[in-house]
Amino acid sequence: MKLIIGDKNYSSWSMRPWVMMTHLGIAFDEVLVPLGESDTKARILEHSPSGKMPCLITDDGQSVWESLAILETLAERYPQHAFWPSDAAARAHARAVSCEMHGGFGELRTHMSMNVRAHRPGKGATPGVLADVARVDAIWSECLARYGGPFLFGKTFGIADAMYAPVVARLHTYGVDVATTTKAYMDAVMALPAWREWHAAALKETWVLAEDEVDWPTVLRV
Repeated sequence: MKLIIGDKNYSSWSMRPWVMMTHLGIAFDEVLVPLGESDTKARILEHSPSGKMPCLITDDGQSVWESLAILETLAERYPQHAFWPSDAAARAHARAVSCEMHGGFGELRTHMSMNVRAHRPGKGATPGVLADVARVDAIWSECLARYGGPFLFGKTFGIADAMYAPVVARLHTYGVDVATTTKAYMDAVMALPAWREWHAAALKETWVLAEDEVDWPTVLRV
């Protein structure tokens, strides 16, 4: 299989399936298309009809775009892995919070864009962003209390965790204050070898999106 992704420093949507597949040891070839280049759109369209990333090309040549659709496709193809909780009620809950992440939190996305290598404590904390963060905090706190952690639905890192992985990155970059239990969850996600591999690769990238790097080249690396 092939996974077409954007820059690891910036591409939050790409992070989700990449971290999930790497964590589970599912083999794939990575095709990285840098964002913001003159040929970026054309290169993406070679693989993804939507013109957006990520896009999974399955071993039988099918293109699957949108991060949640990719993760659902992988769950069907690799039933031996616990992508979703085995309990039906917990599975419905996991799907609900994953879809909420997929379609919501616009203020957080807009004002706290993903930038793995930056350190921007206090920036972007608009009232709308803080409302989004409070909702995320509530979702995570409820899941951790109900299912026991260290991940949202118990001991296994699953699709819901993958969907929120870019939020973990954002809250870390912007130094957002969260509940103690939420911070413990963030630490558990960031301790995953797959997460650490993505993070290390992001720090080595040389591509720069000017609109997101107003402080370049003095951006602080973490």
